[in-house]
Amino acid sequence: MEPFPHHYTVTASGDKAASNITVAASGLAELSTDAPSEFGGPGDQWSPESLLIAAVADCFVLTFRAIAQGSRLQWDTIQCQATGTLDRIDRKPQFTEIQLHITVTPQGDISAERVQRILEKAEEGCLITNSLSAAVSMTTDIQLV
Repeated sequence: MEPFPHHYTVTASGDKAASNITVAASGLAELSTDAPSEFGGPGDQWSPESLLIAAVADCFVLTFRAIAQGSRLQWDTIQCQATGTLDRIDRKPQFTEIQLHITVTPQGDISAERVQRILEKAEEGCLITNSLSAAVSMTTDIQLV
């Protein structure tokens, strides 16, 4: 890992003739985004709202993977379903809550309690949720084989 601080630059571009926005970063595939249907958009493309919640889910899985590796936890699959609640607080829209539902299938003879501790460490260590003011809650489904 490189020393902190890290810097990430993303450019969003649009033009008057089209409703979609192009999001780009050096070395990455461009994304086409638009407003979600709740804000009058077409609802068939990634939106800033869906990208933010996707970043939460993605960060959780990546954090889990790193902690599981360091803890020598063997696992087959993990899925993080993230649901963000957007509300208006003091007349400003903001995400007030993010609910995570985690389904994980560990390998071998391991206790559900140990897997749960690792999932909780991943929740605590996720840099995306640590950067947000929304409350985060987690439910888990540990599928022992």
